[in-house]
Amino acid sequence: MGFKENLKSELTYSGMLVKELATLSGVNKRSIDNYLNTHNCMPSADAAVRIAAVLGVTVEYLITGQVNQEKNTSQPAPDSLVILKNLETLNKRDRKIVLNLIKSLKEMEDSERKI
Repeated sequence: MGFKENLKSELTYSGMLVKELATLSGVNKRSIDNYLNTHNCMPSADAAVRIAAVLGVTVEYLITGQVNQEKNTSQPAPDSLVILKNLETLNKRDRKIVLNLIKSLKEMEDSERKI
C-alpha cells in the first residue's frame, strides 16, 4: 500500500473527516483531497509530517505502511490534539476549569484502580 491508501486507512480508523485533518494539520483541504484521490500524489515533507502528527502515526508509516519498532515514535493521539487545540482558544479562567476537571478525573480513575 502507498501513501494514498495508508492515509485513507488512518482517516477511517481515526473517524476524522478530511476537513478536520486539514484544520488540525494546517494542510489545505484541497491538497489532502488530492493525496486521497490522485494516483502517486505525494505531499511535501513538511505536509506529511504535520498530517502524520495529527493522525498519531509516523511519516514512514504513511508512506510505507510499515512501523519501525526500533524507534520510540510516540505522538499524541488525534483526540488529544483536538483537545489541545480547543484548550488553547479558551480564556485563562476556563482553561483552569478544564485542567482541574482533567486532574479530578485522573484522581478518580487512579483511586478506582486501587480498589
